[in-house]
Amino acid sequence: MPGQSAESYEGDLGAGASAVSVEWAVSDERKLAVLRAIVEDYVATGEPVGSKALVERHHLGVSSATVRNDMAALEEEGLISAPHTSAGRIPTDQGYRLFVDRLSQVKPLSGPERRAIQTFLDGAVDLEDVMGRTVRLLAHVTHQVALVQYPILNRSSVRHVELVPISATRVLLVLITDTGRVEQRTIETAVGEHDAVLAELRSRLNTQIVGKRLTDVPSAVEHLIEAFPVGDRKLVDAVLGSLLETVIERPEERVVLGGTANLTRVRDEFPLTLQPVLEALEEQVVLLRLLGEVTSPDNIHVRIGSENSVEGLSATSVVSVGYGRGDEAFAQIGVLGPTRMDYPGTMGALQAVARYVGRALSE
Repeated sequence: MPGQSAESYEGDLGAGASAVSVEWAVSDERKLAVLRAIVEDYVATGEPVGSKALVERHHLGVSSATVRNDMAALEEEGLISAPHTSAGRIPTDQGYRLFVDRLSQVKPLSGPERRAIQTFLDGAVDLEDVMGRTVRLLAHVTHQVALVQYPILNRSSVRHVELVPISATRVLLVLITDTGRVEQRTIETAVGEHDAVLAELRSRLNTQIVGKRLTDVPSAVEHLIEAFPVGDRKLVDAVLGSLLETVIERPEERVVLGGTANLTRVRDEFPLTLQPVLEALEEQVVLLRLLGEVTSPDNIHVRIGSENSVEGLSATSVVSVGYGRGDEAFAQIGVLGPTRMDYPGTMGALQAVARYVGRALSE
């Protein structure tokens, strides 16, 4: 998968940064190169980075003294800081933000990695399986905590409606969406010997609403009851009422979580203890807030450190992206990890997985 230019993310990254976005006009590309080198070395080693190491490991084309001056300027801007009395520096949240905003490309996955992802997801048998495989795959590829949101119901279209009489007084309504979601409702009504009525209603419903967005279903069935004899309308009305409740209601969206054990590898990145992070990840409402609003696929959001408003997550970064079909997103997937994260690699992996998930749910 080819890397994408920074312009592909510019607007979205600004939205993700919101309150703490760094507005620093980098007229001196050398200072930006020094910042980039500090971030890359610190992410790789976990150790504060000094000017001598930068000169030795990177082709900056200047002396250690010049690099020290640049580092002093970066520190004054609040982009790097000294964790203790050593000569080394580490990126601040604002430093990471500028690094991400100025990325020239994300890190592409290799051909074998992409084929492995496609093969793994192609083996899924239903929506639950796709979600389960995606969260395991994402946690494995990124070595972070993976967050995968189920397709949002009101962004889906109708694929099929089924009506199944299960007793003399009960009908099972099954609504299948184009994103693989299956909604079921049991309707209490006098079914009696109305198999023919159910068959007719099933046929008319599939003719009227298959392919339509769930939000368009109410208008599509508004006058459908008038096509049936008065004696059958009680049953028809009960089924239509249950169908409308299904498409109008917005049930709590689900987020699947995986890879929390990955946090133990980087426990030293978190102040004092992992407990606040683990407690925050137990709440579905928190997970939905972390993923943010659903946007079009390929628009990557990155929230770094203090940009996360959730209590206990100020030492984490969240990278998220929409998945779906074409320009339409079904929902979001993302990863959470420490701010000392391989942002280009994480963004590239997340984008690749999102595309394959969208493809798997659209076919």
